Amino acid sequence: MTLRLRVHPGQASGSGMTSQRVRDRLVQRLRAAGIADENVLDAIGTVPRHLFVDEALATRAYEDTALPIGHSQTISQPWVVARMTEVLLAGRNPKTVLEVGTGSGYQAAVLAALGLEVYTVERIGDLLRLARKRLRQLGMNVRSKHDDGRVGWPEHAPYDAIIVTAAGPALVSALVEQLAPGGCLVAPVGGAAAQELVQVTRDADGQLQQATLAPVMFVPLLSGTLD
Repeated sequence: MTLRLRVHPGQASGSGMTSQRVRDRLVQRLRAAGIADENVLDAIGTVPRHLFVDEALATRAYEDTALPIGHSQTISQPWVVARMTEVLLAGRNPKTVLEVGTGSGYQAAVLAALGLEVYTVERIGDLLRLARKRLRQLGMNVRSKHDDGRVGWPEHAPYDAIIVTAAGPALVSALVEQLAPGGCLVAPVGGAAAQELVQVTRDADGQLQQATLAPVMFVPLLSGTLD
């Protein structure tokens, strides 16, 4: 499967600790850490992560670590972004993807850079407005909604892929129901003490299969909305 990057030329420029050379070193670290999908690595190397964090943290943008983005939320560690994206693509050619938890907009940007039709839901209005601005600046066509992510976005379901970027104590049935036959959902599941990255696939007959992938740590998946 060959996916086309959609970041506009010149939009990913940077210098010093945000330069392409620094991004390339991050890609090398991710490859050494087991990320094998070259399309995903290309997307990570192309999307300017430093534009998705506060300017004061820009010099740390290409460290393989989560960073705060306000409202007790974080931009996910690049390895986690890459791994979750890789799982969604493995052996499949998805066209539509639902993201639950827009946050900074970075994960949505990586998915859009891979040519996917992205629908993303965020419960915190301030974060969503800033994410929309960043995505527009990069020329990325991502559909977004201010809503409770636990209900998904049923108007556009079913989705070929669903990615959840906050951890609930169990998989949310409303999200699983929006997964198309042949589709894949990946989400962190657990509490503050321990979480696991879980993959759910739905076969052509509608049957679900579940697998546990790796220990992770995400912010909690909360209900309701905030302005």
